[in-house]
Parts: sequence; structure tokens; C-alpha cells
Amino acid sequence: MKDGDTTRPARDAAPQWQTEDGALMIAECRDCGEPHYYPRVLCPFCGSENVAFKACSGRGRIYAVSVFRRADPPYALAYVELEEGPRMMTNIVDCDLDAIAIDDAVTVLFADRDGIPTPMFTPAAP
Repeated sequence: MKDGDTTRPARDAAPQWQTEDGALMIAECRDCGEPHYYPRVLCPFCGSENVAFKACSGRGRIYAVSVFRRADPPYALAYVELEEGPRMMTNIVDCDLDAIAIDDAVTVLFADRDGIPTPMFTPAAP
């Protein structure tokens, strides 16, 4: 990416786009202990600037989902509630779109989008 390119996040400035041994990174306040996603420079719970990134389990459950069938190809957009608590908007991939349901267990996988590992979720193995 070139300096000044604002079409996608710079890896140096956006730790949430990085992985630690393939783990999904979320922000956590070092003062109140609350994890949150999307990452911010201030804790949304206590306002502290003492925020750090940590690896999370990458497991969660579908909180809400919508399947867009008129798109080519069709896709599923969902909110996933992570085991650690935060909810994140993402895509549900590598599955039968008709079989997706609220409260399904899912796990993270990373799709390469222009060199950026982008978190998406797939149904967890039973």
C-alpha cells in the first residue's frame, strides 16, 4: 500500500487487521478489563486510553444474520457474539446459506482481501 492510500487500513496503524499465530485480535481495556470490538483508542466502557490488543478464542455464536440472495454471488452478513463478549459484524462463509441460524456456533477464518487478513466466520464442527 502506498503512503496516503485511504482505501484500506495501513497494517502499522490497524493492529486489529493483524493476527497473532492466526488468532483474531480484539481490544481490551487495561483499566476496567472490558474487551471490545471494533477497536478504538478510548475504552467505550470507562473512557480510558489504556487499551491494548489481545488474541481471543475466535469462537462465537451467530447473534443476527441476513442472507443477501440477489447479490452475485449470494452472501450472509451477520453479527457474531464472541466467547469473550464483544459482537462483531462479519460474513458467514463456506456453508449452505439456507442452513445458517441464529445461535449457531461459529469459528473464525481469515480471507485474504488485498493482502489484509480479514476475519470471517464459518459454522463450527459439531
